[in-house]
Amino acid sequence: MTAHLYDPLDPSYADPAVARAERDRTFQICSDCRICVKLCPSFKSLFRMIDDHEDGAHDVKVLTDDEHRRVVDECYQCKLCYVICPYNPEQGQEWVIDFPRLMLRSLAIQHDQGKVSRSAKLLARTDLQGKVATSMAGLVNRMNDVKVVRGLMEKTTGIARDRLLPTFTKVRFSKWFARRGGTKSAGERARVAMFPTCLVEYQDPAIGKALVGVYEHNGIACDLPEGQVCCGMPWLDAGDVAKFKEHAERNVQALLPAVEAGHDVVVPQPTCAYVLKKEYPDFLGTEVAARVAEHTFDASEYLMARHREEPLDTDFPGRTHETIIWQAACHYRAQQIGPKSRDLMALTGAKVTMVERCSAIDGTWGLRAENVELARKVAKPLMDKVRESDTDLVAGDCHLSNTAITEEAGKRPLHPLQVLARAYGIPEDE
Repeated sequence: MTAHLYDPLDPSYADPAVARAERDRTFQICSDCRICVKLCPSFKSLFRMIDDHEDGAHDVKVLTDDEHRRVVDECYQCKLCYVICPYNPEQGQEWVIDFPRLMLRSLAIQHDQGKVSRSAKLLARTDLQGKVATSMAGLVNRMNDVKVVRGLMEKTTGIARDRLLPTFTKVRFSKWFARRGGTKSAGERARVAMFPTCLVEYQDPAIGKALVGVYEHNGIACDLPEGQVCCGMPWLDAGDVAKFKEHAERNVQALLPAVEAGHDVVVPQPTCAYVLKKEYPDFLGTEVAARVAEHTFDASEYLMARHREEPLDTDFPGRTHETIIWQAACHYRAQQIGPKSRDLMALTGAKVTMVERCSAIDGTWGLRAENVELARKVAKPLMDKVRESDTDLVAGDCHLSNTAITEEAGKRPLHPLQVLARAYGIPEDE
């Protein structure tokens, strides 16, 4: 078997029979191995269903189509099984398994068959939602606390009525950056192109402001290429490969001029960084997508790389913390870049404790009503650790995960770049 099984450009990618056969093959190998049993509900359900069949033969071919769909629906694309799998394509083994990509393939087939939930498709329109919501941010944010409105929202969008939602900003990050007049650094060390992500653009521009402040403080100029849209991951979660590719192509074309000019792309949200690095080259299959991916970095990853070449400024006259607990989000770990945000915050003198537990949000998966109970069960170890922690501060790179921590653990995390910005004494509105 070869990696073409997961190639979205392969002619058989959307063939239900071929995909079913590949799931049978994969499920059998996974059942015999079971190294991933503690990672997510998909594996627990898969192994339980295999073990519960009366014949006791542990033959995955007895699983029904509905049981297959349960495994697919319970996968929230954390990607961690790929990282630890002894048979992933990067290992060069005879058996080749890419479980997350197989689940995406199966979702794409469900989409083609009209079997993807309406809420997943509605919630994939992040740019439309963001533009509308920011135009009336005050009203939208107030309505999020009204029980009747949240009940109607659950019926129409599928978002659970009792989950805390990120608020929307009145001034989008791109507008702030334009009003500011762009970068204020000459870029004596470097110049980067920002891919702020829709979470920063529409919901928490303070993260983007911190990025600009910290980078400029260290002599790195920041540009914001026009034409960017959502990374497209919500469309993959909805199984709509065509829409995902539209977004991918637009972003590649928006970022390509900066890359051709010798600049790197920095991303302050782990899911979006993963998508640009890993998914764009595979789903587009173009040289330009591969070039953009090659020059894309997580925002902390990029800073620590520069720090190794020439130390960043480690004079911190602003607010610092003795102890920080940092959640290493799933898509951060899936990039396999190491704990760069931890190392970045440690420059301030803080003792940073890392917690490698999942919040089970994955875009909108953990917010949807049908998944809430399961998501909270998966996230409980993370929430318990944060709740019981006596550190001065909680930090995390993923804004959605941070919102879940705020809801469940009662502590509001900061993005690592915000931790650095505060330590440098950079005003939040600068």
